[in-house]
Amino acid sequence: MNTSQWAQILAIVRLEIWKTFFSRRGLWIYLFALAPVLLFTANSVYAPREQARLARIAETHQVALTNLVAITRGMSNSVVLEQLGEPYQRRNWNHPVEGGRVNERGFYRYTDGRSDFTFHFNNGRVREIERSDPETVPQQLLIFATIFRFYFLRLAVFFGCVGIFTNLFRGEMLDKSLHFYLLTPVRREIRLAGKYLAGLLATIVIFTASATLQWMAMLWQFNHDEVAGYFSDPTAAHLLPYLGVTVLACATYGSVFLCAGLLFRNPIVPATIILLWESANLFLPAALQKMGLIYYLQSLCPLAAAPDNSMPVPLTLLISSTPSASVPMALVVLILFTLAVLVYSGVRSKRLEINYSTD
Repeated sequence: MNTSQWAQILAIVRLEIWKTFFSRRGLWIYLFALAPVLLFTANSVYAPREQARLARIAETHQVALTNLVAITRGMSNSVVLEQLGEPYQRRNWNHPVEGGRVNERGFYRYTDGRSDFTFHFNNGRVREIERSDPETVPQQLLIFATIFRFYFLRLAVFFGCVGIFTNLFRGEMLDKSLHFYLLTPVRREIRLAGKYLAGLLATIVIFTASATLQWMAMLWQFNHDEVAGYFSDPTAAHLLPYLGVTVLACATYGSVFLCAGLLFRNPIVPATIILLWESANLFLPAALQKMGLIYYLQSLCPLAAAPDNSMPVPLTLLISSTPSASVPMALVVLILFTLAVLVYSGVRSKRLEINYSTD
């Protein structure tokens, strides 16, 4: 590729970049990108306030942690009161059941100033124990890894690429403005490369900025020494690998949906099929999992997602525990796949014809 062709690509990028960032069709993408940022910010505001509240309660109702963990299911509420004293919050009520009988239910809440315990009673016996401990950096990193894998990659980045890359060509067909590009003395594959780079730059900026803000909001609640102490370990999960996975996801999904915008009048149909395939990847056999892009993207993530304890047992039995791909293998597959799709799109763009009456 010579200098004049690179100049043409850069000129197309300059023309497309602002349209891509501020397209009315794509403003909803910012909501997808910012949703987890708001979630982590809200948690970082709430967690310190909750710890301060428990510390204030402990000044008058403090109970030793060893006494709290000694309470087990089946104990009577009178024994709990004898061992722990008066709770800082309590409630009792009657719950009618079949046969005209009534179950006496209630709960007692205690704290040692850091952890919060709730003992639920049924007919005067401990039925359930809830414990809430102070949040830690490793715990929050595991939550970040879960949100990154199951929301950010599978939904936010995915739909962001759908919204941006399918509109690079299909959006201009709908606006009846693509013919202006086709009348210019620029090779179609050069035009495609410029549009792809503009979309790629936009998605990278939006979603890496979102991942960075999520990371900062997540760690905001912790003091500097606590954060620095954890990340002094060279094996700790850092932000840079997540940003790298985000860039690869934008490049890979972007190439797919750029091609879909060229081939289909309604790109939502292939986008839906791809979404279903990627969403089902977790439950597919190992051989089929390796045919999904999300398998290789998740193989590059530094932490495994936390298990979902609320998932129904039948679904957990369907999950296929396929080992992750090695980092070199995942990189090679994603890069070669992206290049292959872009080459095919470039060839296909040479046969692109416009008929606004049908589009």
